[in-house]
Amino acid sequence: MTLPGKVLSSYGNGVMSKTTVREGVSTGQVPAAAPRTVGGGRVLALLLVITGAAGLLASWVITIDKFKLLEDPNFTPGCSLNPVVSCGNIMKSDQASVFGFPNPMLGLVAYGMVVCVGVSLLGRATFPRWYWLTFNAGTLFGVGFVTWLQYQSLYNINSLCLWCCLAWVATIVMFWAVTSHNVRNGLLPAPGWLKGFFAEFAWVPPVLHIGIIGMLILTRWWDFWTS
Repeated sequence: MTLPGKVLSSYGNGVMSKTTVREGVSTGQVPAAAPRTVGGGRVLALLLVITGAAGLLASWVITIDKFKLLEDPNFTPGCSLNPVVSCGNIMKSDQASVFGFPNPMLGLVAYGMVVCVGVSLLGRATFPRWYWLTFNAGTLFGVGFVTWLQYQSLYNINSLCLWCCLAWVATIVMFWAVTSHNVRNGLLPAPGWLKGFFAEFAWVPPVLHIGIIGMLILTRWWDFWTS
């Protein structure tokens, strides 16, 4: 029991602090809460490392082949297998350098960053909300960009690149993995049913997404695949 107006003193780390209590209610200031930081589970970390490494590999191979093609216009990339699966047609297109330089050079940087984040999470690193949202925005840009490239590849260039397909899959998986993590941890505002869905069925969106792309590829060249 404390008396009104009684001053309570306490010592911590050699510094005395005082709190005045009136009618049983403390008038001392409450320390501000530390900024919230969130880590990631082992599954998310491994997914980021694996998908980032896959995208990095695809970007590296395409970049090397692109430079070989610039040196020798008659060079045929190893993944040019037939009239449909033809990496050379993709590399020679205007869409392959939409930012003024070969697209895979952007992938070398972006996928490398994803690997770094995954390795950091394996080391039990935690990040603030703004970091996760920025990371999510980056993966959203990535999945939007590969969606545009998919459309160009299927309906304008009329060719497929197997290494590009690997980068597409990697980008789709990492986008949904990060989005699911942010929704489940309350970093992205979402209703309870959506949080529950991602908690139980986080694998469904990427599988459906990749499945739709696969069906579009199958139907686009159905006559070729079945001939």
